[in-house]
Amino acid sequence: MKYISSVGAGLALSASLFASSASAQSLPPGEIPFGVFDPGGEFSDVSGVAIEHLFLPWEDVFLPSLAEAESYTRARDRALLVTIEPWTWSRDERNSPSVLRNGIASGAYDQTMGTVCGALGALERPLTIRWAQEMDDESGQFIWAGWNPQDYIDAYQRMIDVCRVAAPEASFMWSPLGFENMGDFYPGDDYVDVVGLSVFSLGPWEKQVLGQEQSFDEIFAPRYERAMAFGKPIMVAELGFVGDADHIAAWDADVRSKSQQYPELQAVVYFNQQEVYPWPNDFGLPDWRRTEHQLN
Repeated sequence: MKYISSVGAGLALSASLFASSASAQSLPPGEIPFGVFDPGGEFSDVSGVAIEHLFLPWEDVFLPSLAEAESYTRARDRALLVTIEPWTWSRDERNSPSVLRNGIASGAYDQTMGTVCGALGALERPLTIRWAQEMDDESGQFIWAGWNPQDYIDAYQRMIDVCRVAAPEASFMWSPLGFENMGDFYPGDDYVDVVGLSVFSLGPWEKQVLGQEQSFDEIFAPRYERAMAFGKPIMVAELGFVGDADHIAAWDADVRSKSQQYPELQAVVYFNQQEVYPWPNDFGLPDWRRTEHQLN
């Protein structure tokens, strides 16, 4: 299993997303749609990518740059998955759980959410919005995670209500990490179009801490079963794996090829970036990029 969350919390939307790359990239084999979070543009010239994933803070973001995302994805016939992280990526006193929780409850962030969603809703691309992901993670990475479940549900519902007005054509993803308590944070069928899960495997960490490397099925299957309880389509919103050649080959063979085993799995979205939050046990920042994730 994965101990700690991995997301692009420190990665800004930037011109690097749209850069061309000489790095050879390919999709894992299989028929399940494949997407990427790819700030380095390494998949810019790779055909068959169905989804482009962006991360946005809802403060201190230059929203006009989204026009570039629209043209980039239109040219490549890709849908957009946009994770809105409710904080600023700068070091700031605004980044605290109490400020965020109280501000949402009081309506102080309604305009902020409406502005971001309005900019997203203006994009003429298929759009899924993912707000405040991995709320079931208690590692301390996110200021919106580890709350009392009802507090999170109230905040999620309020923000989605605001966002729906500004982006009425968008779909909405509720996206826990996938732990056993994920259901405590479910905001209700009216607020969820798709359930997103996170699936990461760091082979050396698994060997040292768990005694053996984990397969895709060992990590994903329990999370999938928990998500199935809600009767919604399921996506792997963040996917990454690092290990030796055998570990990488096994994961590559599995992540897109098990549609019969996981019939509600609609897509997998690869996190093609180095980790931004340290793994436990002094394992540092794994590099999930597909050009770097195989260890010697």
